[in-house]
Amino acid sequence: MILHEKYKQVRQATIDFCSHLEIEDYSIQVVQFASPAKWHLAHTTWFFETFILKNYVENYTEYNANFNYLFNSYYNNAGDRILQNNRGNMSRPSIDKIFEYRAYVDTKMFEFLKDVSEQKIIDLVTLGLNHEQQHQELLVTDVKYMLGHNPIFPEFHEAFHLVNDFNTYNSSVKIKAGNYNIGHQGPGFCYDNELGVHKVYVADFEINNHLTTNGEFIAFMESGGYSDFNLWLDEGWSWVNSNNISAPMYWHIIDGEWHYYTLSGLQKVDKNAILTHVNYYEANAYAEWKGMRLPSEFEWEIAANQLDWGRRWEWTNSAYLPYPNFIKENGAVGEYNGKFMSNKMVLRGASVATSKNHSRPTYRNFFNPVERWQYTGIRLAK
Repeated sequence: MILHEKYKQVRQATIDFCSHLEIEDYSIQVVQFASPAKWHLAHTTWFFETFILKNYVENYTEYNANFNYLFNSYYNNAGDRILQNNRGNMSRPSIDKIFEYRAYVDTKMFEFLKDVSEQKIIDLVTLGLNHEQQHQELLVTDVKYMLGHNPIFPEFHEAFHLVNDFNTYNSSVKIKAGNYNIGHQGPGFCYDNELGVHKVYVADFEINNHLTTNGEFIAFMESGGYSDFNLWLDEGWSWVNSNNISAPMYWHIIDGEWHYYTLSGLQKVDKNAILTHVNYYEANAYAEWKGMRLPSEFEWEIAANQLDWGRRWEWTNSAYLPYPNFIKENGAVGEYNGKFMSNKMVLRGASVATSKNHSRPTYRNFFNPVERWQYTGIRLAK
């Protein structure tokens, strides 16, 4: 696909999702980690303006000089920025101004992309588009967090249930011990944290070709899984008790039955559907209860072409660390992944909220082990 067509397609997908929002929805920030929709719309636009237009278009006039401060996320090289937990305090600029900002930058980008041939710039635009796709997924999960914590559980849109999918298989895959290549190879986009192809040795292992279902996790719950400290990592046990956790996120007992909030409203939990919205601690405790374990990210990648994956981000037992020969780029782009390689766990695969054409077997997602507002699930190994 021609670059400017890809640009138009990705940018429109963000607008299409937001078209289902009410005007009051755009500015709300329920918690620090869930940013307002208005901020996502502006930040993804800021990326193209800051890293491409301002650097490569002669005499470029930025839309608003204050927007760098308002919509920079974590790029220290790009200047000062507001605190993350203040993103929801901006009633101004209005959402109308944010859409004007997007239109202004898009017009400038369309003009710019007509004559782009330098590979460095093409790569940077491609990074920006993948960055926007990441924020499209965050929009889904942040909006769900906002509406899912509204006491009347409002419907976002009937077509966005997103948790009513099921396993295709109920088998496992056996992998022989040996040395295997890990990391992205060949053409196509990848992030810098996937580069540095290297060999790893793994012992014989077996990995499920299916994800844990709601019914299977209910069995864990009913057996006292959330109250048995023997199953939990110490930090996980502290989290359970400090927050009175007894079920996955968005689950509620109503008239003696489990229900969960979906973006198409409150629904009864389907025991046969694939589990979602559990964190690393819950995944690890469930694996312990089953007498199994979570796979390493290397085992997951080795087995990926034999697995049915892509509907849940899958927790692994691997800490998010650099591959051998990982090279962090200079400047703001170098802040994209490298500086987060501490106190996070790797997730593999993709989810039902992931944008189209934004997944691959080498993709290394990462979150804090306590986080569960993403569409996360459990695949077991032994």
